[in-house]
Amino acid sequence: MLEVINLTCVRDERTLFHALSFSVAAGDIVQIEGPNGAGKTSLLRLLAGLSRPEEGEVRWQSQSIRQQREQWHQSLLFLGHQPGVKAVLSPLENLNFYHPEHTAAQIFDALECVDLLGFEEVPVAQLSAGQQRRVALARLWLSEAALWILDEPLTAIDKKGVGKLMARFTQHADKGGAVILTTHQDLPESHARVRKIRLTGAELL
Repeated sequence: MLEVINLTCVRDERTLFHALSFSVAAGDIVQIEGPNGAGKTSLLRLLAGLSRPEEGEVRWQSQSIRQQREQWHQSLLFLGHQPGVKAVLSPLENLNFYHPEHTAAQIFDALECVDLLGFEEVPVAQLSAGQQRRVALARLWLSEAALWILDEPLTAIDKKGVGKLMARFTQHADKGGAVILTTHQDLPESHARVRKIRLTGAELL
């Protein structure tokens, strides 16, 4: 599905990684690991097409993402480190904004999956950090995008919530999708199918 070919990323005159290559196939769950400053978020932004590499190329279905921006964005769900939801709107209004194609019942089901029923009409600004994060994560139960790129999706999520998210990742992969994520948390041992790529300096281990 996704090919990363000889990718080099430079930030503030420092090379975060050089000649990085890997591929992601349908059914893959890939965790990007590495210490702070190794370039994990920078890599995800390059994969999503939000920034350009110093060298190298990202391909989707064997074609550069630069040459098929519209198709690429339709195939992608990107959730950054920040929740990316509108603080003045409620969880219900946010999901209606991002997924107007879904019915009210489907949106309420998604809110239930992230334990936000009862908060659906509360302005996001009044919710806790974990609840705000869950508003964004509810999109995982609504999105039909083939590839999910998720920067720290487990931040401020409790153990029960982590279990639900991992089950959702597995379900998406089993249906032929793929997930790329970063996290500082240890993933449950039951999810041994997760493939890990570790960034350390300019090396891929």
